[in-house]
Amino acid sequence: MHLIVGLGNIGEKYQLTRHNVGFLVIDEMTKGLQSSSNINKSNFKADLLKSGYNLFAKPTTYMNNSGQAVVSIKDYYKIDIEDIIVIHDDLDLPFGTVKFKIGGGHGGHNGLRSIDSHIGKEYIRVRIGIGKPADKADVANYVLSNFSKEELNKLEGIITHTIKAIEALKSEPIDEVKSKFTLK
Repeated sequence: MHLIVGLGNIGEKYQLTRHNVGFLVIDEMTKGLQSSSNINKSNFKADLLKSGYNLFAKPTTYMNNSGQAVVSIKDYYKIDIEDIIVIHDDLDLPFGTVKFKIGGGHGGHNGLRSIDSHIGKEYIRVRIGIGKPADKADVANYVLSNFSKEELNKLEGIITHTIKAIEALKSEPIDEVKSKFTLK
C-alpha cells in the first residue's frame, strides 16, 4: 500500500496558492477515481481517500503540523516509510521544475520539518518548484500568494507530468524515475 500525501493548507483562501501545489496534485489524482471511498476518522487529521492499494491524503492540520496526519495514517495502516510519497512546493527550485529524492533536509519547509519529526526523513519527496521572491524577507507572503494566470496555465501540464511520475514511483526505483521524469 502507498500513502500519497499532498501538502497544503485547508480553506478556500489558500486553494490556488504556491504552498498548496501538493493539494492540487492530489485533487487531480483523485478526480476520476472509481471504487474509491472517503475515510472519515478524526484521528487521521486529513482528508483521506482510498482507492485500491493507494491512500491519498491532504492533511487538515495546516502545513506546520502535517506530520501529525502522516504519522496517524502511517501507523494505522502499517505503511512502511519507503511507501510514503510526499508532494510539496520547493522555493529552491525554479517554477515548473519537478525533482525527486529520498531523505535530506527540510530546507526551511515547515510541512517537511513536521513530517520529519514524526516519521523520520526516508520517505519519497516529489519537489515542485515554485521559484522564490526577490526579497528573502517576503518568503511567507510569497508561498501564500496565488499563482499568476501564466503560472496556472503551465501548472496543468506540470501536474499531469507529476502524476505520471508518481505512478512510476510505485513500481520503479527512484533513480529510474529521476532519469525519466525530472523537469528542469
